[in-house]
Amino acid sequence: MFRELKTQYELDEFDISDPAVVKILLYAALLSLPVSRDLLDLVTEQAADEIVFPPERWAATFRSHAQLILHEFGEYLGYSPPPPLERLIEDTQMVHQKRLILQETLATATQPRCVS
Repeated sequence: MFRELKTQYELDEFDISDPAVVKILLYAALLSLPVSRDLLDLVTEQAADEIVFPPERWAATFRSHAQLILHEFGEYLGYSPPPPLERLIEDTQMVHQKRLILQETLATATQPRCVS
């Protein structure tokens, strides 16, 4: 698992002088790894028996599709981010301390929506 995290998520390529950056990278990698493995199990069940999924090739494939997977998951949960231009304008007008941190944004986005 450590080898996969290091090679496929390229954790050794980041500037690790800031402890906050290290913490975010580790959380992101540790959260995405089990998702990748579970998705691989699902894909393996659906694929023909003769198809082989080498772990490192699967990890690279998952990483290249991660943005699309997050987008689809967000839509499933009912999360609709503002258009990029609108978000860029809003974010540049906010004082740094008022911007939501990644954990707050994720927590807000993944909360179930009430249906009236």
